[in-house]
Amino acid sequence: MKKYVCTACGYIYDPEKGDPESGIKPGTAFEDLPDNWTCPVCGADKSMFVEEGSAYKEHGIKKA
Repeated sequence: MKKYVCTACGYIYDPEKGDPESGIKPGTAFEDLPDNWTCPVCGADKSMFVEEGSAYKEHGIKKA
């Protein structure tokens, strides 16, 4: 499963870990997250996330 990066703060959503604090179980693909899910770090909505990889260069995000 692909990881996604928040372009606002750099948080990486890892589907293997999910987001337990928000009730998202491990194994939940980014595409399957609820529409109202937001970044647990900065509160950005799903539209602010990009697929990990070449998106880093496009958005000037430094890999953690």
